[in-house]
Amino acid sequence: MKIRAPAKINLRLKVVGKRADGYHLLDTIMVPVSLYDEIEIHKLRIAPTQEKSADELIKITCDDPAVPAGEENLVYRAAQLILKNRRGMPAVHIHIRKSIPLGAGLGGASTDAAATLVGLNRLFKLRQSFPKLEKMALSLGADVPFFIRARPARARGIGERLSPLGELPRIWSVIIYPGFPVSTAWVYGNLAAKLTKPIANTSIATSLKSFDQLSSLLENDLESVTLDRYPEIGLLKQKLLREGAPRVLMSGSGSSVFGVFASKQAALTAFERLRKEEGARAFLVHVLS
Repeated sequence: MKIRAPAKINLRLKVVGKRADGYHLLDTIMVPVSLYDEIEIHKLRIAPTQEKSADELIKITCDDPAVPAGEENLVYRAAQLILKNRRGMPAVHIHIRKSIPLGAGLGGASTDAAATLVGLNRLFKLRQSFPKLEKMALSLGADVPFFIRARPARARGIGERLSPLGELPRIWSVIIYPGFPVSTAWVYGNLAAKLTKPIANTSIATSLKSFDQLSSLLENDLESVTLDRYPEIGLLKQKLLREGAPRVLMSGSGSSVFGVFASKQAALTAFERLRKEEGARAFLVHVLS
C-alpha cells in the first residue's frame, strides 16, 4: 500500500497562552499543500511460532539517511500505537520517501505519522473512525491530528481542537527551504514572555472566500524568535516579496517561508527564479481543499 502524506503551511499562528505543563496554546490556521512524502507499507511474513520484539515486527526505512529508523521516528511510534492492541501483532515494513524537508515547519514528521495511522487502519481493516484516529494522533504530537483528514482547519488548544474551514479560493504558493532545519522546541523555549500571557479569544473567519481575505490573515508570532536567530530566513522573505508575492510568511516555527500568489502563472514565474537560489530549495505548490 502507498499513501501520500501532504505538507502544511500555517497561514496564521497566534500564541494565546501557556499551560501549566509548559505547552503553548495556539490559534492557528493550517492548510495542506501539494508537496508530499510517500509512505509505502508492506506486510511481512513471520513464522507463527516465532516470538518477535516490536523492533523486529516494525521495520522502518527511508531514502533520507537523516531520518531515524527506531522509536525516535514518529512513523515507528504510530505503527506501534495502532497495531499493539490488534490480536497477534503483525509484522510490517514501512518505507518513507521524503520530499518534505526536515525541520522546515511544514509538518513532515507529523504528516508521515498520520499517513501511517490511516494506511495501517485500511490495510488491516481495523475500522478505527477518524475521531479515534485523531485521538491516537494527539498522543504522538500536536500537529498529527490535523493530518488525519488533511483538510484546511483552524486549530486551537495545543493544536487538537480542529474546526474545518469553509470554502477557500485557489491559492498558489512558493515555499523556500533555506537548507537547514530549525528546532521547534528551541523556538518555543525562546518565545518572549509577553506572547505567552493569556489573551482574549482572537477572531478568525472560518469562511475565506477571497484571496485578499485569506492573505490578510498572514501573521506568525514565532517569526520574531526565529528570524532574530536566523536572519537568512528574513532575507528569503524579502526575495519572495521582490518576486511579486503579495504576502510572505514563515511557516510554523520555521525554517521554511512561503509567499502566496493569486494565480498559478505569477507563482510559476517567481518559482523559476527562486529555484536557482544557492543553498536553498524552492517548491511550487497549491493549497489542497
